Amino acid sequence: MVDSKNSLDVLVAGAGYVGLAAAVSLKQARPSLAVAVVDAAPAGVWQEDGRASAIAAAACRMLDQLGVWNEIAPEAQAITEMIVTDSRTTDPVRPVFLTFDGEVAPGEPFAHMVANKDLNGALRRRAEQLGIGIIEGVAVSAFDINGAGITVHLADGATLKARLLVAADGVNSKLRDMAGIKTVKWEYGQSGIVCTVAHERPHNGRAEEHFLPAGPFATLPLKPGKDGNRSSIVWVERTEDAQKLVDGDDLVFEHELELRFGLKLGEIHLADKPRAWPLGLTLARAFVARRIALVGDAAHGIHPIAGQGLNLGFKDVAALAEVVVEADRLGQDIGALDVLERYQQWRRFDTVQMGVTTDVLNRLFSNDIGPLRAVRDIGLGLVERMPRLKDFFIRQASGLSGDTPRLLKGEAI
Repeated sequence: MVDSKNSLDVLVAGAGYVGLAAAVSLKQARPSLAVAVVDAAPAGVWQEDGRASAIAAAACRMLDQLGVWNEIAPEAQAITEMIVTDSRTTDPVRPVFLTFDGEVAPGEPFAHMVANKDLNGALRRRAEQLGIGIIEGVAVSAFDINGAGITVHLADGATLKARLLVAADGVNSKLRDMAGIKTVKWEYGQSGIVCTVAHERPHNGRAEEHFLPAGPFATLPLKPGKDGNRSSIVWVERTEDAQKLVDGDDLVFEHELELRFGLKLGEIHLADKPRAWPLGLTLARAFVARRIALVGDAAHGIHPIAGQGLNLGFKDVAALAEVVVEADRLGQDIGALDVLERYQQWRRFDTVQMGVTTDVLNRLFSNDIGPLRAVRDIGLGLVERMPRLKDFFIRQASGLSGDTPRLLKGEAI
């Protein structure tokens, strides 16, 4: 622990869920570490986020270990079942090719849907309890690395010194660019449309993913709200079509939405304003540099087809926290490159593998090529008939496969 209020052990840039989870993970495990968070977004803007995220079972275990899941759980919706179809919007019947039961263990769903502002708010309150300072509305403008530390210059003229800077500033990370870390990057020509839909009948915790020619259309169950039964929609369309839909008349949007959503849950209507963002693959060529570690979207931005983007970020946090805490206990320099490279070795292969997997899945399913449709439908049918393979996919989706960090197992570090 350092004495000067401008001197820290760890500075996290980015006050999204990944950045806040990184700060809380480190401070809870090592109270002696001086940890702070700086964020470019204006104060309170996170409260305006109406979106929701799928939180895998492993991430729920981590949030429980961090002391926030009890606050989040009452507002979270368990995903109790997942079905997959492959069809066109004009098909009169959408056959179910694949069905997953929603538990990784008795009483433990493989994922929950959580409102973004509930997740962010719970992590913020936990950070405050631990004495983590959050500086809002100020961006990092530059930094200098000097031997045993890094001096971070903020846009308001202030400077902070730290031993480690954690970049959690999103897929267009300025800190990644400042550190000279290159990326592998390409666009898909698709955009993801996100909105909340109110519907007449209950969803019973069922999530659905329809593979349509332009891209996947996912229906994700939400906790009922003041407008009754609700679901979150993640709808992938060609970019030019997505922008027209979002910018156009609400009646046209709802008509197109109904063609994809169907009437299985009765009448539907929009519960918020839809938004769209371009989709691409972004993989950092390195996850670390001197005194700097990338986490979350700053390290990797992937296609939402598997719903794993946020959960990959939580896996980064759990791995980085374990490496840094262990180094600190051994008296090592937590910002030294040899320490940070342990984190990179742990996370890089898994992340690249997930990026390639989502890329291949998107190319395989986001088309209307007859022979490919036949092959993928046969493949889905085979998986449906192989319980062990289905269990493998559930473990993957829950975040409990591979070399899992302790926090994701629900263990303290």
